Amino acid sequence: MQYDRNHSLLSTLISGLSEPKRGKVRDIYDLGNQLLFVATDRISAFDCVMPNGIPGKGAILTQMSLFWFKQLKGIQHHLICADVDQYPEALQVCKEDLRDRSMLVRKLRIIPVECVVRGYLAGSSWSEYQKTSSVCGIPMRKGYVNAEKLDEPIFTPTTKEENGHDLPMTYEALSGKVGPALAAKLRNAALSLYSQAAEYALSCGIIIADTKFEFGVDENCKLVLADEVLTPDSSRFWPVETYRTGENPPSLDKQFVRDWLDSIHFNHQPPAPELPDAVVRKTAEKYRQALTQLRKES
Repeated sequence: MQYDRNHSLLSTLISGLSEPKRGKVRDIYDLGNQLLFVATDRISAFDCVMPNGIPGKGAILTQMSLFWFKQLKGIQHHLICADVDQYPEALQVCKEDLRDRSMLVRKLRIIPVECVVRGYLAGSSWSEYQKTSSVCGIPMRKGYVNAEKLDEPIFTPTTKEENGHDLPMTYEALSGKVGPALAAKLRNAALSLYSQAAEYALSCGIIIADTKFEFGVDENCKLVLADEVLTPDSSRFWPVETYRTGENPPSLDKQFVRDWLDSIHFNHQPPAPELPDAVVRKTAEKYRQALTQLRKES
């Protein structure tokens, strides 16, 4: 296991297993009939992985996904087990490194689409709206201001790129890519999950402005919720108490890192700069606060 000077886990390598597939945050091990997901403390912004991590971030992401898997209704998910004491014998030697930040999941045929749902105008959607009065090609009424709640949530899928930026897709393009029946299932599932989560989070004092879901199909051709779910890495979380329209609200997600990078005029191209200790600490605090509020802990 590789850690940085702030004890952030940057990468994993488990003896006896093949080299994992490394995403921006997760190391994924193929165990034959299932996968082991390990959430490291790596953090990315603008599709660039920072050279240092956020201590404890992987555990927070995992615990938040586990929370939402239990909370959300109406669709199966890919989780098999997150109790390291129940993991296969081959993983017991490193179970303490895996504790709280890993899960065994089902193998699925992953649909190569990011299912984004937006409930508020923010970020790139606000920028596009100002220019075209549309969001991802969807015409919107006039009169919205920055960070305003939309009349109803909208489904704005994107491509899922191995390298580089995901690209917006129209619903028609999605239908052409996966077929009309599956496209409708993706849209309906994503909108339903977002509505459930947004209503619950609001009761905890958090606005979910937008989020993205990933889905797969199992051996019975059933749609299954996959990957991480409604975390500060994949969502925009705004505390209700500081929310104001007409400005970018303070957030409990990695927008703080994006804002710092923009403040130093980072060009959004690798290599990314090292995050200062103050940015690391504040980001960790925001992630912990989001989990604490959503679990209604004191």
